[in-house]
Amino acid sequence: MINSYWPDEYLAKQRTATQAIQMIRPGQRIFIGTSCGEPQALVKELAAQSENFTDLEILRLLSLENIPLTMIANKGSRHSFNIRSFYSGSIISRELAKNKRFLIPINLSAIPHLFRSRQIPIHVALIQVSPPDDFGWMSLGISVDITFSAALSADMIIAQVNPKMPRVLGRSFIHVNDVHVIVEKEEELLSIHNIQEPESARLIADNVARLIDDGATVQVGLGATPQATLIAMREKNDLGIHTQSLTPGVMELVAMGVINNRKKGLNEGKLVASSAIGDTNLYEFLHDNPGIEFHPSDYVNDPAVIASHHRMTTLNVATVMDLTGQVAIDAPVHNHFSGVTGVLDFVRGATQSPSGKSLILIPSTSQRGDRSRIVPLLDNITVVVPRTDVHYVVSEYGVVNLFGKNLQERAIAMISLAHPQFRDELFFHAKELGLIDTEQSLKQTLHAVYPVKWEERLVLAGQEITIRPVKPVDERRIQEHFYNLDINDIVARFFHKKRTFLRNDVASMYQIDYTKDMTVVAVIGKFGFGKIIAVGGYILEPGEKNMAEVAFSVSKEWQKRGIAKVILKKLAEVARENGISGLIAYTNRSNQSMIRLFKSLPYEVTTSLEDDLLRMTARFDGPAKEEG
Repeated sequence: MINSYWPDEYLAKQRTATQAIQMIRPGQRIFIGTSCGEPQALVKELAAQSENFTDLEILRLLSLENIPLTMIANKGSRHSFNIRSFYSGSIISRELAKNKRFLIPINLSAIPHLFRSRQIPIHVALIQVSPPDDFGWMSLGISVDITFSAALSADMIIAQVNPKMPRVLGRSFIHVNDVHVIVEKEEELLSIHNIQEPESARLIADNVARLIDDGATVQVGLGATPQATLIAMREKNDLGIHTQSLTPGVMELVAMGVINNRKKGLNEGKLVASSAIGDTNLYEFLHDNPGIEFHPSDYVNDPAVIASHHRMTTLNVATVMDLTGQVAIDAPVHNHFSGVTGVLDFVRGATQSPSGKSLILIPSTSQRGDRSRIVPLLDNITVVVPRTDVHYVVSEYGVVNLFGKNLQERAIAMISLAHPQFRDELFFHAKELGLIDTEQSLKQTLHAVYPVKWEERLVLAGQEITIRPVKPVDERRIQEHFYNLDINDIVARFFHKKRTFLRNDVASMYQIDYTKDMTVVAVIGKFGFGKIIAVGGYILEPGEKNMAEVAFSVSKEWQKRGIAKVILKKLAEVARENGISGLIAYTNRSNQSMIRLFKSLPYEVTTSLEDDLLRMTARFDGPAKEEG
């Protein structure tokens, strides 16, 4: 075999788009480069010559629905194309459902092996590349994912050489000598502009930002909500990126220094992805950038690789979830490129990562607000993420951790994330399905919106403590807190030697409206599995002229550390903001700790005796307590 000089090969292989497509034979299987890297000139020519072909099978990831090839296929051409799409979504949209028989369910990480093993042989690969460098290497640019393995597995590669394609570093190069046909055509790359973000996206982003730790490695799925989350990350430090698709929001955080990839634990100093979906600015940012590497999907989406990163945190948007935690995922309205998903790869990788977190983000309603995205059960919809793999779930109404929870705990948690107007219906269906005890009642909490602004974190004795309003999912932990109290503390709290704390006994503490009734807890430990070490709350007293009674309990090992004082101060702030006139506390005259605690309020405290108990009163509209 005589080796030739690659520039000579390049010239010899040049053809027009028409000539190149004429080299395709009837009955062949054609792969088309993915997403925004789709070789438009070649695809348009393939569509233009459609009448010359019979039984071509097109392999692709889901792409724009208005490109010529798709429009011809959707018209039901009886002899030209059969388009098979790799897809791991839920077939909710009308356009997808029409052709669901041609969709191939598969995780993105597994597709390259499918090509290399020739289990699905590829006869022709239509790809788009950058111009060759001085050594004859052309970059696949913004479309490496499964395009890399498809091209190297194909019998014939037809490459559209486009100067607009950025030269992206990493395992993204193909040599001129390995390409069979060259078609030079400069044109703008496909792009996505001005994705409109719903209000729910911003609220979800605020909730998500609290879960992302400094030094975390982040994967950001497609859709408006993750982009809002990127904006909410601006106050973070030393973030890394290992993700399927890069978007403009990532570029902005790199420019701000928020993303520096220094603490990833793998590929440190490098931002790693397999494709990009954005605009011209993003594509220019990628060009010859030494801090960015694109790799094929069997690497980027490999759960073992994902798990090798420090604090791997994955953000993916669900279309619909049910009360048990099952997840359906489909293309958002403003995003034509999320039909194929590696969500399950990233979910499983993140949960195996040291201190990793998998977050599923779900807007509570459809865009028009007339339909709940949280439903009783997923019927006739493909489950993309099984309930067994779901951990953190975030809506605009809060955050829950479903991992390790029973079906009743899951149902109550998911209802708390739903829009209040749909909670009654969901609660009814949950009982009907046997997911919730028929005697269970959520009362006010069913319609209350969790007030996230009252959450606070502090560090005592080297341990982080979260002070926050109580949630419906705290029922069991409140019971455990009371059962673990010292008998003297039980008497101080309940005024008798109480031995049992049944669900109905503690219900008033977690079935609240966050206005007239408020309970605040102090929690240590991992989110969703934390231990309650203190409980404090107020309840509006009937006949007391808009005054609320407060009560507290603190675990023995955490007493005299100021936790109760923090909770009381927060209760006073909440009560005052909610229009309550003041607080009342009852205690034994010998309980000096409670007396000192209540008198720490910045208001004058008056005392009186009632039935052998000391009654202490602090009015918010009264005179401020004198210092000294």
